[in-house]
Amino acid sequence: MTSSLWSCSVRDERVSVDPKTFDIAIIGAAGSCGRQLAAQLLDEHVMDPSARLQLVGHRGGASETELHGLRADLRDAFADDAPTIEIADDPAAVDADVVVMLAGRTIPTDPRADVDRVALARANLEVFTTYAEALGRRPGPPFVIVQSNPVELGVHVFSRHLGRHRVLGAGSFSDTLRFRRELADTFGTRRAHVAALMLGQHGDHLVPVWSGVEIDDHDPSEVRAVIESLRGGRPLSGLADEIVGHRAELLEFVARNEVHAAFARAAELPPDIRAAVKAFLVHTTAGHTTEIVTAHAVAELLGAVLAGVDAVVPAQVRLEGELDLHGVLGMTVRLTPDGWSEVVDPHPADDEHDALREAARAIDGVLALADTP
Repeated sequence: MTSSLWSCSVRDERVSVDPKTFDIAIIGAAGSCGRQLAAQLLDEHVMDPSARLQLVGHRGGASETELHGLRADLRDAFADDAPTIEIADDPAAVDADVVVMLAGRTIPTDPRADVDRVALARANLEVFTTYAEALGRRPGPPFVIVQSNPVELGVHVFSRHLGRHRVLGAGSFSDTLRFRRELADTFGTRRAHVAALMLGQHGDHLVPVWSGVEIDDHDPSEVRAVIESLRGGRPLSGLADEIVGHRAELLEFVARNEVHAAFARAAELPPDIRAAVKAFLVHTTAGHTTEIVTAHAVAELLGAVLAGVDAVVPAQVRLEGELDLHGVLGMTVRLTPDGWSEVVDPHPADDEHDALREAARAIDGVLALADTP
């Protein structure tokens, strides 16, 4: 197995280095995903005890008081090895080497509602802009990992104030984790044996890179045959419509309180569609959150940064002509302690490259909101 995060856990890829102590800030720490991330970072000993963990909430909101209880709870649980835990409720007070953006609205709580990414973008644009402007005024701009939705809009806004190489979105990392999990289930193996990528948009315009799928403990010819059967002649250009249709079907089951039937139907779908739609099933049946995998993806990325891992990761970044692509898109990039250094060509097949172009066009419609007076 290579040193790429395309196939392995960060925890399996740590190298013996002595990196600087990184301070981390979690914007939206009082939310379900923020709480989960803070707990995972401390439980997995990702941060050095001499570092600072800054929990950031909204002044005047419920989080202003909830963060005090969260800090006390974290210290009670992890006191022996915990870093210094601070609270901030002002964007100007955010002060860390790495900032995780987890604040903002999520997808609708009504299972029958359409997932309108433009409406979501309008709702979260202000919070993105407020924190991006505040961080951009700091003398030493931080490395920002965006996990709030729409991820692409967050990357777009923060990149304008911090520079594109200091900002990445964790959406493609989460999507890739899910895709590898579904492929592992299909092939009857462990996710660590699966090398695969899910690029494009963190939304309906996902791009599974089928041409690059490898299963370590299976013969390549067998893998190709199974993939051909799974795809069944389905063109990649129609995947977004398939995702929309199957998501509506599954959420109707949920609306009728037929949750068992919903998950049983999802299990019958191909792994690329399962990776896309099961997140909505989890969201609507687990308290309107996918907090565990959402936080886990960020924790994995932070683990790589803090441990000094030389890794190529799938993430949303702002492209400026790499692979003849422009705008914010899920792509493979080389991770550094300060952000990302370069795009690494995943060598997509022709239909996959066309799908990446189509995803970029879909994303541009959302990004245009940030440039509208």
